[in-house]
Amino acid sequence: MPKLKTHKGAQNRFKLTGNGKMMRMKGLKSHLRRNKSKRARRQFDEMIPMAKADVQRLSRLIPYGTP
Repeated sequence: MPKLKTHKGAQNRFKLTGNGKMMRMKGLKSHLRRNKSKRARRQFDEMIPMAKADVQRLSRLIPYGTP
């Protein structure tokens, strides 16, 4: 049986928690950052869980990282 290749772009953008939840970063993070409030800038650094529909789609791109 051939091995599946991991999509390297997806591997860098999405992380899995110990419980198997897929996490993502928010957008609007890098451009015009100094005009945004400190609270907004802080919130951009947090990872948030992905929607179920997206998790199913991305589990094909990261075959060995999904439960």
